[in-house]
Amino acid sequence: MNLLTVLLQSAPTGGGSYFWIMMIAVFAIMYFFMIRPQNKKQKEIQNFRKNLEVGQKIVTAGGIYGKIKDIKDTTILLEIADNVKITIDKNSVFASAPDQTQEASK
Repeated sequence: MNLLTVLLQSAPTGGGSYFWIMMIAVFAIMYFFMIRPQNKKQKEIQNFRKNLEVGQKIVTAGGIYGKIKDIKDTTILLEIADNVKITIDKNSVFASAPDQTQEASK
């Protein structure tokens, strides 16, 4: 216990400015590599959802592929098969679906 007390008392007291420079550098790295790209991706998804059109093929966050039949303020009527339509929340739209004809030819 006496050794621990001696070690704690002999800790260096200088280097305060070095600590703040390192903290600012870590925050800057986190901002440019994590926060900024995430905000950019969120804006792209928001613009995609805003520009949805009737007849467009999409994929939901749950993995459901379908074609938009009607768009309301917060919901979308999605046709997932012949005469099978479901209503989904607009925020669950993930991306536009790839064309099935292009995939079949590969």
